[in-house]
Amino acid sequence: MIDYDGEALDYDASRGGEPRAQATVEALDRLLPRGRCTVVDIACGTGIVTRRLLRPGRTVLGVDRSQGMLRLAARRVPDGVVRGDASGLPVASGSVDAVVIVWLLHLLLDPVPVPVLAEAARVLRPGGTLITTVDKDDAYFVPDSDIARVTAEARRQYAPRVPDHCARVLDWAARQGLVEAGETEFPGTGQGRSPRSWQEAIRAGRIPWAGPDRMTGVCDALAGLPDQDTARPDPLYRVLALKHFGEHTRRRDGPRPRSRPHDVSDPLPPGRA
Repeated sequence: MIDYDGEALDYDASRGGEPRAQATVEALDRLLPRGRCTVVDIACGTGIVTRRLLRPGRTVLGVDRSQGMLRLAARRVPDGVVRGDASGLPVASGSVDAVVIVWLLHLLLDPVPVPVLAEAARVLRPGGTLITTVDKDDAYFVPDSDIARVTAEARRQYAPRVPDHCARVLDWAARQGLVEAGETEFPGTGQGRSPRSWQEAIRAGRIPWAGPDRMTGVCDALAGLPDQDTARPDPLYRVLALKHFGEHTRRRDGPRPRSRPHDVSDPLPPGRA
């Protein structure tokens, strides 16, 4: 598990930085409601995306459980972040127009994504929109490449275990009264990876679809590719919009977002955001 408190200062730079954040927000804006609205950004991290979501007439609240991340987010979005857990949001039922979840579901283990989606449905007004990334780990293989081809079988075998697999997310979401309403995509500019960098990540245990039982075979196949240090195409990230129909979801009132700056020393609720 990543130490988000420890990595907070270097987190953005190691994951595409400002260019990826800008591309992310441009994609989210294509799916967010027009006009005045209230948006909750779950697992907001350092606030690099949260800040860019702000618009005249759009109120944005970032939620995260990491103290280190929230310290940075509070600098970017003063009075606009709160400490909380994705499966128990400190937000009142039926109080927001949109919920954004960027690069969270792929980190969760089945059945943890179910309560996260249920919480998103709970806080949305009827007709509100949940926007989430899906198929995150497949993003590198959407553009065709030799790496995509030699890893295809290992990824296919692992697919049933992927928490943010699009078909699974749609199935879980439907049980919460969330129905697909659109999708878009955006590039991870400058994030293409070389065969050698993939081998290093696999041997370090950072690639779930190439675990110990597949590690040697996948690394051997990657080692046989030409241009070992040449990055392949940038990843292409997929984003879904889901519309909420309130009559299908359970309602559970919670405290409303705080109007004062959040104290990141407050006790942390259980779970992972």
